[in-house]
Amino acid sequence: MTAMPQLLTDLHVATMADGDAPYGMIRDAAIAIQDGRITWVGPRADVPAEFAGLDQRALGGRVVTPGLIDCHTHIVHGGDRAVEFEMRLNGASYEEVARAGGGIVSTVKATRAAREEDLLAQALRRVDVLISEGVTTIEVKSGYGLDLDTELRMLRVARQIADQRPLRVITTFLGAHATPPEYTGRDDAYIDEVCIPALRAAHAEALVDAVDGFCEGIAFQPAQIARVFDVAQELGLPVKLHAEQLSNLGGAKLAASYGALSADHIEYLDEDGVCAMADAGTVGVILPGAFYTLRETQQPPLDLLRKHNVPIALATDLNPGTSPLNSILLTMNMGCTLFRMTPEEALRGVTQHAAAALGLADLGTIAPGQVADLAVWDIAEPAELSYRIGFNPLAFRITGEIA
Repeated sequence: MTAMPQLLTDLHVATMADGDAPYGMIRDAAIAIQDGRITWVGPRADVPAEFAGLDQRALGGRVVTPGLIDCHTHIVHGGDRAVEFEMRLNGASYEEVARAGGGIVSTVKATRAAREEDLLAQALRRVDVLISEGVTTIEVKSGYGLDLDTELRMLRVARQIADQRPLRVITTFLGAHATPPEYTGRDDAYIDEVCIPALRAAHAEALVDAVDGFCEGIAFQPAQIARVFDVAQELGLPVKLHAEQLSNLGGAKLAASYGALSADHIEYLDEDGVCAMADAGTVGVILPGAFYTLRETQQPPLDLLRKHNVPIALATDLNPGTSPLNSILLTMNMGCTLFRMTPEEALRGVTQHAAAALGLADLGTIAPGQVADLAVWDIAEPAELSYRIGFNPLAFRITGEIA
């Protein structure tokens, strides 16, 4: 926590602010911090007199970036799916895994059975890995309870993470994630009798910052998602959507019609959907961990997103089934290697654009007025963050105002 005003010097800063310089890079820079906020950033030779008297902290020529943001995680859950992973690799079909109790049903069962303190302890182990890689903000979804009590328990645990660790946590209600076994074949009844009441209860307890859903043939149809989004809109909550991961049902276009913060996965997104997102200011969140784990071949339409100036974010999608990926740095490398994102796009994807995907205007760049959430790296160039595999060059984090 940056309690005392200070002037950081002897550093190179990738501000990630828009401008002509790649990465918003300023060499031999200085950053002034007061009351947990950035008050000035620029060349060290140009430090204004009003900041020159602050306590100085030399960073040894290191590179400073905004604190990294993981804008799509399912980090609170019970159990794991390692046995299911092994079964698939030994040739078991999806149906065989399901009959053996695998799939999302197994995670729902484990999460429902877990005590709140156990869910928190397990989540903190995963959170600590992200913190060690420079993450200062995470999003945490519910969606493995699929009943009112467990959905609320997951969100309470997510809120507690911020009390236990120095990072900001954004909570997302994902009751429309799947239909639980007790509602098999009755998707509409589940939405009306469980999902929407749980959303209202979560909002009443101030446990939810945004609302998500899974719009897919194996999950919910657009009209069902729209009913959930109508309630979110009524409650004043922003929305986002798992969309176009396995097929194109028009989920991203639906989300954009509600002014969604983001549409996530989007492998099967078409140009109409991209244009709708561009018009709405909806961020495209790319999740290479799920693409890799599921051995998918349909890549998200990066060129269309670039063509229409849709911001592109990156996230781990950390979850026990389809993306057991607990590394934001590896996520950046995968975005570059699998999808040909540039290292600058990857870094913007976990800073500036990830902040936008969470509706956080005061994070993601290093500029006056922004929260002083910073990551300090033992690297010479920002591209190293995407280039190396299995190597963590973080020196330390600086965290400003934790909300």
